[in-house]
Amino acid sequence: MPPRWYVFALTFIAIVEVVTALLHRALTGSWPLFGVTPLYLMFASAVGSTAVGGQVGEELGWRGFALPRLTARYGLAGASLLLGVIWAVWHLPLFFVPEASTYDQSFPLYLLQVIALSVILAWLYASTGGSLVPVMLLHAAVNNTKDIVVSADPAATSPWALSHSLAAWLTLALLWLCAGYLLTRMRRGLTSPPSTW
Repeated sequence: MPPRWYVFALTFIAIVEVVTALLHRALTGSWPLFGVTPLYLMFASAVGSTAVGGQVGEELGWRGFALPRLTARYGLAGASLLLGVIWAVWHLPLFFVPEASTYDQSFPLYLLQVIALSVILAWLYASTGGSLVPVMLLHAAVNNTKDIVVSADPAATSPWALSHSLAAWLTLALLWLCAGYLLTRMRRGLTSPPSTW
């Protein structure tokens, strides 16, 4: 596997987070709240948890088993969207567990973010010839670097409400810019990376 796919998987969400911070600064004149975990530890955790983390089991199921079967029926674009909905709903109980980081956060916002991530993961899976390793690494990077910029809404009281976090909405917009572009490529049957890579 060319190293660029591992670099993409490890850094994609971190780049989204940095652009989110810059947009926040440009729009409001102030920086968003940044996480306290050191970056090197976030990246080390992403790499380390790829081998043993929960995303390994998830990706064996989501991209390794479900995506190829859904793609045969709905095409890659349709399958990635449908799988995103299923994947998000699978996490819904965590929005009602007080000990979970998603407790009382906005599930509608999370649903939209997960659908966009599902599109990006499906594209990565297809572009790497069905390899799960970069997909697992991207999933681990999302789990471990998503709080470079803190998107959680401290005033959240219901998982059914919309978020008041500008950082969360900016992140969502960036994810969907990427996902929208990739959906266009998928619908044209272009699932391999550009030849200029």
